[in-house]
Amino acid sequence: MAVMAESTVAQAKRSSLWTRAFESRHFLGAMFMVPAIAILILFLAYPLALGFWLGMTDTKIGGAGRYIGFQNFVSLAKDSVFWLSVFNTIFYTVAASAVKFAIGLYLALLLNERLPMKSMIRAIVLLPFVVPTVLSAIAFWWIYDSQFSIISWVLIKAGLITRYIDFLGDPWNARWSVVAANIWRGVPFVAITLLAGLQTISPSLYEAANLDGATNLQRFRHITLPMLSPIIAVVMTFSVLMTFTDFQLIYTITRGGPINSTHLMATLSFQRAITGGNLGEGAAISNAMIPFLVAAILLSFFGLQRSRWQQGGRD
Repeated sequence: MAVMAESTVAQAKRSSLWTRAFESRHFLGAMFMVPAIAILILFLAYPLALGFWLGMTDTKIGGAGRYIGFQNFVSLAKDSVFWLSVFNTIFYTVAASAVKFAIGLYLALLLNERLPMKSMIRAIVLLPFVVPTVLSAIAFWWIYDSQFSIISWVLIKAGLITRYIDFLGDPWNARWSVVAANIWRGVPFVAITLLAGLQTISPSLYEAANLDGATNLQRFRHITLPMLSPIIAVVMTFSVLMTFTDFQLIYTITRGGPINSTHLMATLSFQRAITGGNLGEGAAISNAMIPFLVAAILLSFFGLQRSRWQQGGRD
């Protein structure tokens, strides 16, 4: 009887512990986080670790490969095409992100005003982002065609040029052409997100500024920008990440040409790993992107999250 009583007491204690655990907000929160953590480990941490390991091997398609340490990274440091892809990636990201932010902010401010048919205009602005990337890239490929370009045709008819522009045959023309395509596709995301942020700003702040005699520029500088800076930080972080890792647009329009002038690190990694069959070298190029991505995140997020700027103060 004493043993049964002790067993009953032990079961009651365990039941009480489980009851208190399930009633705890922290325990339930941790339990609900388990599926998300499992997904992150399966689809993010494991591929990242596998890519880092492949970058340390000489694995080829169809072969097991062997561990070679940092040999792939050493060879990349001497590879002129790799460094050209680094330059192209930084140029592509900085140029496209800056213009997307400027145009997106202007459109957001415009759409935040009282306009006729504002809902329809918002839907039209969002269209480039809704269209699949490959379809957009094919459309731009036709627009930039050396023989059938609609841009060159219009300029010739207007008497501004005498021959068709070689958009994709000249290195710098090709770079600016893919930047323009990325801007066209990415502006709607920036504009709509910033517009959502603008609509959270209390109108009473602008009313008080008007009573104080503030100009439009002063209202924008001391109210709109400080209140919008957390949204700007998030938008620019995502914009920089999506632009830096862009693959579909470049691969569809130029495939990295001419003479590697539009190869980004992502497209070069694909070319070396899949087309060239050198999985180890392709993985090493992908791993080389990580420091740039971390730096971009820190610059766009923490740099724009300074509390004094959010409060309208000076540095």
